[in-house]
Amino acid sequence: MLRLPRPLEANRAIFGELIDVQTQERLDEVVATFFAAPHSYTTDDVVEISAHGSPVVLRRIVEMALAAGARLAEPGEFTMRAFLHGRIDLTQAEAVRDLIDAQTLFQAKTAAQQLEGALSRPVQPIKKTLVDLIATLEAGVDFAEDDVSVLPDDQILARIAAVRAPLQQLADSFTYGKLVHEGLTLAIIGRPNVGKSSLFNRLVERERAIVTATPGTTRDLVSETVALEGIPIHLVDTAGIRAAADEAERIGIQKTYEAAAEADVVLVVTEANASAADQHHDQKMLAAVAGRKAVLVANKSDLAPTSTAAVSKGIPRVATSALTGAGIAELRAEILRQVGGERAALQEGGLLTNARHQALIAESLAALAKADQATAARVPHEMLLLDLYATLRPLDALTGQTSADDILHLIFGSFCIGK
Repeated sequence: MLRLPRPLEANRAIFGELIDVQTQERLDEVVATFFAAPHSYTTDDVVEISAHGSPVVLRRIVEMALAAGARLAEPGEFTMRAFLHGRIDLTQAEAVRDLIDAQTLFQAKTAAQQLEGALSRPVQPIKKTLVDLIATLEAGVDFAEDDVSVLPDDQILARIAAVRAPLQQLADSFTYGKLVHEGLTLAIIGRPNVGKSSLFNRLVERERAIVTATPGTTRDLVSETVALEGIPIHLVDTAGIRAAADEAERIGIQKTYEAAAEADVVLVVTEANASAADQHHDQKMLAAVAGRKAVLVANKSDLAPTSTAAVSKGIPRVATSALTGAGIAELRAEILRQVGGERAALQEGGLLTNARHQALIAESLAALAKADQATAARVPHEMLLLDLYATLRPLDALTGQTSADDILHLIFGSFCIGK
């Protein structure tokens, strides 16, 4: 139980003691804060107890609360209550989860912006424009005898275009938003002793992989996650590709091919001063990743001019030196360009970061395209409204809102029909 110098007060923190109900001994000093409804995260009455963080003490606090009649919250229950009570919408609830799971500061910043409504805010004016159009057409259909004017086709098309433009902008943000949310996997492949592990260590910015002058040192996959412009990059260093000298190396090379096949981006590492025979081997590796997102890395550029390195049509080439660090910044920038993840692509707000968001926006755009076609074909407005409602429903699902009351309010409020 709590021993406090005075009763709890709303929105005030009070210093007190935690007393064990069985032994009546003091367990810890605590701070108790009371948040009175509706001014809390869930809009319920909430009491928070802050202790020093000892797992034993925290577990005892929970045990005493359960003994007093409380129950353990279900996973996500507090955020679900906040949503059900109208405190946050679905995109904000998802942002809570994303903020907790963030691996980089930029992920955390993006999630925090969405928690503040960065995604739901731009959807509101889109919905308002769409609901205004639906209400106008509904009024024209239902109350034609009251001389309510019906929009001409060109104005309907203009309003549809006004809805489509910001929706398409949201849809276009998914390429970058997915990268921020999920990150990507990057495999580093190449012949033995071309500097793959040294390059891996440069990108990781610490000595993570073992580097020796002996070819074939790397036998198994070595992986590490780093942040590149805020995007989580799962780097995979692989065994050098050559005719295997033993069974262990053969298995390592097989894992190299598997890692390259599963990666979002492949770095094909070569030597700037490679011999003709080695260049021929490099060209075969480049041919194997044709059509994939890949970068040719001409490493060891500090030893010789890079003009002798392998080339491949359609695959960008970056000269680097894992020893000196030359070209590493350019390589990082090229990796981002390959996946469309340059920071310049980030919009202020309105960034789709998960597949649910993207699918709903795509569904809304598809229904809007049908409405556009129906208007051009002069389809009766009763049928056109079906497409417009189909456009609105995914936007409601995005934030977890419904729209029937909004439309009724506009019909009977804005047009002053008086019926």
